[in-house]
Amino acid sequence: MGKSKTTKFKRPQFNTAGLPVNAVKEEEEQADEDCPALELLEKLESPSADVREFACASISRVVQLSQNIPGFLQRDAVRKLGPMLLDRSLAVRETATGALRNLSACGVQEVCEDMVKHDVMTPLTALLRECCAGFESAAVPMKDQKNAVEDVANEAVNLLWNLCESSSQALSVFNKSGLLDVVVQCLERHPDNVELAISAAHCLHTVTEDNPELLCSVNAAVLAALENVLLSSQADMAHTLLRTLAAGTLWNVKGSIPAARQAQMLNAVVATLSRCLDLDAGALIPKLREAEDARHKSSTAAADLEDQAAGEPTPEDEMEEEEEAPKQKRNGKAVKVDSDFSDLLPRGKEELREATALLTAQQTSLEIIVNVCCSDDPSDDEWEEESSSDESDMGPDGLCDGLSNLMSPLCLSAEVHGALINHSIPEKANTVFELPCFIQLRCRPMKMSLVFCFFFFFFFFFRMQRIQSRALTCLHSILSAMDAESLGGPAALQEAAQHLCDLLFSEASKEEEFLEAVISAMRSLLQMLASKNIPQCMTAEQLMSLSEAATRCDVVSVRVNAVAILGITGGTLAKEKGTAATLEMIGRALLQVATKDVDLVVNGEALDALFDVFADGEEAEAAAKNINLLTSLKTLQPVFKSKIRKEGRGKYNPQQLCVLDNIKVNLRRFIGYLEKVVKK
Repeated sequence: MGKSKTTKFKRPQFNTAGLPVNAVKEEEEQADEDCPALELLEKLESPSADVREFACASISRVVQLSQNIPGFLQRDAVRKLGPMLLDRSLAVRETATGALRNLSACGVQEVCEDMVKHDVMTPLTALLRECCAGFESAAVPMKDQKNAVEDVANEAVNLLWNLCESSSQALSVFNKSGLLDVVVQCLERHPDNVELAISAAHCLHTVTEDNPELLCSVNAAVLAALENVLLSSQADMAHTLLRTLAAGTLWNVKGSIPAARQAQMLNAVVATLSRCLDLDAGALIPKLREAEDARHKSSTAAADLEDQAAGEPTPEDEMEEEEEAPKQKRNGKAVKVDSDFSDLLPRGKEELREATALLTAQQTSLEIIVNVCCSDDPSDDEWEEESSSDESDMGPDGLCDGLSNLMSPLCLSAEVHGALINHSIPEKANTVFELPCFIQLRCRPMKMSLVFCFFFFFFFFFRMQRIQSRALTCLHSILSAMDAESLGGPAALQEAAQHLCDLLFSEASKEEEFLEAVISAMRSLLQMLASKNIPQCMTAEQLMSLSEAATRCDVVSVRVNAVAILGITGGTLAKEKGTAATLEMIGRALLQVATKDVDLVVNGEALDALFDVFADGEEAEAAAKNINLLTSLKTLQPVFKSKIRKEGRGKYNPQQLCVLDNIKVNLRRFIGYLEKVVKK
């Protein structure tokens, strides 16, 4: 779910350098002096709550640098921080949970597994139950004041989410400890605390994915809570993200929805995703930029007036303010420092949070739609490594075994389908060019360094790129799952094909993930156009560029899809008059790939494409003779068979080998067909 594996941190058990024991001991003592872990962990035992809170907050900051994590793990930090989750001070509870949360996020999977092994789930479960029991009693009537119990709960839910995402053992504890009801209680706080509700929704979306053991715990109360979120009407981006996550969770637990309500609930899910994708980030983010600019000017003017009334602070005063922790003084009044960089989205920066929530919601929506369209399809990595003959067999009836009844409600609403297909190729590239101004305004009031400016710019830039890639992957899935009429008919499909062509040959396609996504979607769309005899849009020059991509790109899936597109386009052109010259160009390109590519899957796809292009028609026969196709294939046949025999078993999976064997048989038959054509 977005988290990458890292090497597990362990103290070496042997002195591999061959140093004397005393020398090793001196080195470890020096490391102890350099590492902040020892001193901070000792402060956790202080009788003063302020000291314990300061230690936890310091650990929370320090562990964000991954090189500091081993020092804390080696000194049993998890066991020492665990009891702090139930400290008598709420402030200590919050900072201790935040420290463990950062440790789990920055240490990733192996660290999370180590945390669970050290029984962090026991105090965490107890903390969450206490928080939920204290929600009402700790309720604060003043709207602008914070609920301390809910702040603790928010950190705890985020920690739980990280652990369950990275550790199967943590997920098992979640299932058996009845934590589902606890997290749902946090979700139900959404009218008053949307931040807590979003954390809970993220957690629910994670723990309900591919978790059949949890389905028996999904009762009417859980479904009602999710439905209430789905029906909320707040227009801000935070609630948009919340509804998107609730929709994803409902899809994950669809097996627990009563049959009488499945159609209504699942239509609501898809409608929610459609509304989210209907939002134009390219228009909204500049508006957020303008709102932050106006707020910054207003707050600056107010601060200047306040400074004039109280007198300007001296440089010495400013230095003291910077050194004081965890509070500062301004004009004699204590104020809380906004120094929470645990997620680099500190409170009070609402416009940045809104922009991030919008992009996260749209990316999540697209990922959910992919799951909705083809839950049992091969993984992303396997999609493009299969034969095009397999893909052509996929139709509306080949979605998911056992899910046809669940999918049928999704076909009831043409408006929903139209919204999905129109936004599966989001025209949001211009948003990227608005980001530098937005980030500049974001960084200026915080007096952030240039490094942070670059960080925020690339955060949004790559998030937009990821959304575009997910959108294209989503389109690939929709095209595989639905028929042409449901997607708007020939005119809409041709327009989409032209748009994809523009993207495929744009500067953006130089980025690997984007290129993989767009060429995959293009292949699916052209396959649909060909099956419906709808004219295609690629020019001869574009086909030449595509053939170059088929030979030069390092990514196997891109080469596979490139030759498949050449085959699909060539097969369509073979039915038209005056296309022999273009077919010759396509044939030569495919022969080169079939002969010279180092990957057998690509060789096989190129041969399969040749079969499609030259299977029938006068133009195809003429082109085949002009490029000596029969002679080339006879020369290639024994080489291809030998490569399958020598390389196949060791490098390719059984499914790929099955496809390659079929292509080998088809090659023999196709050579026989060409021999008959020559004898005419």
